[in-house]
Amino acid sequence: MPGHVKKSTGPDPDPTEFLFISAEQKIIDQSKPYDPKKSCWVPNEKEGFVEGEIQNTKGDLITVYAGGETKDWKKDLVGQVNPPKFEKCEDMSNLTYLNDPSVLYNLKARYVARLIYTYSGLFCIAINPYKRYPIYTNRVVKIYQGKRRNEVPPHLFAIADGAYMNMMQLGENQSMLITGESGAGKTENTKKVLSYFANVGATTKKKGEAEKPNLEDQIVQTNPVLEAFGNAKTVRNDNSSRFGKFIRIHFQPNGKLAGADIEVYLLEKARVISQQSLERSYHIFYEMMSDQIPMIKRRLRYPGFQRHRG
Repeated sequence: MPGHVKKSTGPDPDPTEFLFISAEQKIIDQSKPYDPKKSCWVPNEKEGFVEGEIQNTKGDLITVYAGGETKDWKKDLVGQVNPPKFEKCEDMSNLTYLNDPSVLYNLKARYVARLIYTYSGLFCIAINPYKRYPIYTNRVVKIYQGKRRNEVPPHLFAIADGAYMNMMQLGENQSMLITGESGAGKTENTKKVLSYFANVGATTKKKGEAEKPNLEDQIVQTNPVLEAFGNAKTVRNDNSSRFGKFIRIHFQPNGKLAGADIEVYLLEKARVISQQSLERSYHIFYEMMSDQIPMIKRRLRYPGFQRHRG
C-alpha cells in the first residue's frame, strides 16, 4: 500500500522462560513434600493418576489416602513417586521410577510450566501448546547450534543439530522420524526442523546479488500441491494430512545446502472412503466420488463411470 510504513515489532521476546527452569522454581520444586515410604500414585477417573499417601499394607492390598478419601488398592495399581530432585526432569530415562503415572506427571508438570519439549532417552517428546511460543527464532538457533544435547534444554533444535553434526563428523546419512497422532504438531515440527537446517546450512549471498528465493526459503516453504488432495477434517484437527512425507535434504561437503526432494505416500486409505462417527471427510477423493459435481468422473476418465452412471 502506497505510503504504508511497517511498524517495528521490537526485539524478539525472551525465550529463556520457555526453555529453562528458573532458580526460584527449582527451589520450590525441591521443597515439595515427599516421603519415600508413603508417597505413591493411584488411579483416578478424572486425572488419570493422583498422588496419595500410604496408610497401611495388608498382603496384596494397600490402603491409600488420596483425593480426600481412603481406599484399598491392589499392589500392582500403586506406583512409586520419584524424589523431588526429579521434578520437571528434562530426560525421563533418568527417573528412579519410570512408571506410567510418573511419566505423565512429569510431562504435565513441564507443560504447565510452558516447557513443551521433554526427552525420553533418544526420543524428544513434544506436547502441542496450540499457541505460538518464541522458541524458534534465530536467537534460539544460536543457543543450540554446535552444542551437545546435555548442555542445553530439551528442544527439537537439539535433535536437529545432533543429526547435522553427526553428518558432518561421520560423513554418513542421518535420519529423523517425526510421528504422532492427529493434531500433535507433526507438520509444524517438520517446518521447524527444515528452518533449522536452512539456517545452519545457509549459503552466503554475494554482495550486490539480486534478491531471489534462495534454496533455504524454497525448502521451508515447500508444500506439494498433492497435499491439497490429502487433507481432511477430524475431531482433533481441522486440517489433518492423509499423507506421509519422506524428505531428503542434500548438503555439500562443507555443510551448505545443495538441494532437496520429497516423496509423498498415502496413509490411512480407509479414511478416503469412510469416516468414524463425529468426523466428516473433506478428502478430495471422497468429494470426487460423491457425484456432487456433474461430469467430474467423465472428465477424469474414471473407468467405472459407465457402470456407476445408471
